[in-house]
Amino acid sequence: MNPTATRLLNFLQQDLDIPPESINLAFKDKQAMPHHFPMILWQYGLLDKQQLESVFDWLDDHDF
Repeated sequence: MNPTATRLLNFLQQDLDIPPESINLAFKDKQAMPHHFPMILWQYGLLDKQQLESVFDWLDDHDF
């Protein structure tokens, strides 16, 4: 996993309080990382709309 993806996972866990179990569930989808990962979390109901927007803002801020 590249350093930016690791930082994204840290952001999800530390800033948005997404449990590691939820992140692991989304990782089962082979297309999840990097760009589809937030949408997969949202589709599974693991992110609400505000959290999804926060993730997209984070991705924009980090040139992901």
